[in-house]
Amino acid sequence: MSAVVSVNRDEWESDRLAALQRFDVLDSPREEPFDRVTRLIRSIFGVSTGIVSMIDGHRQWYKSADGAGATEVAREESFCRFPLVSGVPMVVPDATSDPRFTDNPNVLAGGVRFYAGVPLRSPDGHVIGTICAVDTRPRDFSDRELKILEDLALITMSELELRQRATIDVLTGALSRRAFKEEGSRAASLANRHNHALACLTFDLDHFKSVNDRFGHAAGDRVLTDVIKACVTLLRQSDLIGRLGGEEFAVLLPLTDRASAIEVAEKLRQSISGLMFTFGDKTVPVTASFGVSVIGSTAPDIDTLLEQADAALYLAKQNGRNRVMAVEPVPEAIRTNARRVLKAGRIVFNGSASVVNCTVRWISDEGAGMDILGVFGIPAQFTLSIRSDGLERACRVVSQTDRHLDVQFC
Repeated sequence: MSAVVSVNRDEWESDRLAALQRFDVLDSPREEPFDRVTRLIRSIFGVSTGIVSMIDGHRQWYKSADGAGATEVAREESFCRFPLVSGVPMVVPDATSDPRFTDNPNVLAGGVRFYAGVPLRSPDGHVIGTICAVDTRPRDFSDRELKILEDLALITMSELELRQRATIDVLTGALSRRAFKEEGSRAASLANRHNHALACLTFDLDHFKSVNDRFGHAAGDRVLTDVIKACVTLLRQSDLIGRLGGEEFAVLLPLTDRASAIEVAEKLRQSISGLMFTFGDKTVPVTASFGVSVIGSTAPDIDTLLEQADAALYLAKQNGRNRVMAVEPVPEAIRTNARRVLKAGRIVFNGSASVVNCTVRWISDEGAGMDILGVFGIPAQFTLSIRSDGLERACRVVSQTDRHLDVQFC
């Protein structure tokens, strides 16, 4: 561990998470440029798994993972926490012979033996994640191979930076993720200033991966292009449509209330489900699931609108797909004057004997919202600790999903 990190780890972590937040990549859908990198890792090095990951306050989240079934792992169980802190590449030829990992669950239960990881470093010098090669067999890793992995890390960071600058998605003609959020921020400010209605839809194509897997990426690209064309014909000129990543899109509807937004989403859903695609001798239907949110004191900005629409989209997927859903927002009292953050936190309970890492995503004077790996075992009341802010507050859970908690301070 470097001297800078050991002297002021809380400040280092706070600055690092701020850099990660600027890239706006956490929990975004899979995207082909990053999948291409992880496929190259497996092909070039002959390993079982290639991963491009981001690391927040409580987990290592996989932007792309070729050869791995999981989408995230607890930060304290991650091999990548070492290059994250040291800022330099790390190679583990045989994890069973390395005292740092002999009792690691990924070794004992997951069969990991070999690991090579390189930090992903932002232009301002902060490590926001890693790129790594993993195998179930011990092996050596030459200096030449490590150099190739470092080059792939640079390519990955270049893609992240290009993603930040793009305004139009070249394939579909929709706004890029960043441009949509910038336009959405302006629309939300205008709606708040003049007390106008504003609605947000997010939608995701159901089982889209099977199209790419069965018929190739050219077929998948055609599906995405035709879906957006069908949607645009039903939208007004004042409406905005953006590609958030992969097969997930968002629509912003100015001067539209909740009931009207649900009606628009239903029209889009029906239009998409009416599309049929022929690839060779196969005819393939396509459907989409929708989530709906509206602006208000509990959703005053584009980030919260997208967050709540995504929660509704998640429920639509859970309830069978090819449907529209809207969820009730977090109680207004705890979201008033809330601010978006990305901070490392700890959930403390059982007389301080139990501690669960979390990532705090928003906070107000009255409450907070946080992401965790899973809500099982978390009590209805606990203490939230944010060491970088010197905050420790007793709180109670007011709403939750399987990986998110919203709490009110007691």
